[in-house]
Amino acid sequence: MSIRTILWPTDFSDDSRHALDHAAAIARWYSARIVALHAFSPVYVEVPVIAGADDGFGTSAGIYTQLCDEIAIPAAGIETRVDVLESAAAPAIVQYAAQHDIDLIVIGTHGTSGFEHLLLGSVTEKVLRKARCPVLTVPPRVRSTSSLPFKRIVCPTDFSASSIAALETALSFAQEGDARLTIVHVLEDADENELFVARPYDVHHHRGLRERHLRELVDSMVPAALREWSAPSLVIGSGKPYQEILRVAGEQNADMIVMGVQGRTPFDVMMFGSTTNQIVRRATCPVLTVRRADA
Repeated sequence: MSIRTILWPTDFSDDSRHALDHAAAIARWYSARIVALHAFSPVYVEVPVIAGADDGFGTSAGIYTQLCDEIAIPAAGIETRVDVLESAAAPAIVQYAAQHDIDLIVIGTHGTSGFEHLLLGSVTEKVLRKARCPVLTVPPRVRSTSSLPFKRIVCPTDFSASSIAALETALSFAQEGDARLTIVHVLEDADENELFVARPYDVHHHRGLRERHLRELVDSMVPAALREWSAPSLVIGSGKPYQEILRVAGEQNADMIVMGVQGRTPFDVMMFGSTTNQIVRRATCPVLTVRRADA
């Protein structure tokens, strides 16, 4: 995986500053630069407080200066760029990422009303649904149980194209950070009628055969060089996927969850009522969502 440019959108909250710490850690791994972006609608900006109305430079110039101050210390030694846009935040972030070849967006979630805020059409939720590049959502500092650098990474997979892309990303992060990677696959509980289907093997060994097949499949997806360097572990669970994934992440004190998401059609809103949405809302560590290249 190649990360050259990281976009860090900010609203000058502590949640955004917490996300910047994560952006800086990743930038140092990949020798990437960070672009700090603040998008605002002039109607809603409190000019005297945020923009510095008395500085004689005007609203955008005042915000630009504040943005430079915000990024200076956390991103010390990292190449940075600062941009200010007069636009609604979510479309500005998505469009900026597409037009400037952004490789990763790192964005904080708002803790004021909890993760449920994601369900209310928040900036973060819209960026997650519409951005083409990977998006790292960072939970509020007060709710976070993870630490930097990322040393324990959990990657759920259902072997879809998007989850395979996520696994490739997780392997890259694990290699760069010398981190331990755990791959999670959740088996759906079998319908009881399946027990009465004629099979060429003992039905009581069905789960064991499935697990062996899964382990062989995962082994085939991990390059031999990486298996020798740090063999990922595989956890096979059963039940509701989001509950199992969060359980494993909690038990392992995960510093990051890396997972694939599907395409970008209007029907993908359904995705944010299922596994991905539940994990982003409930996880106490950053969640990196990855789409396959053609999604």
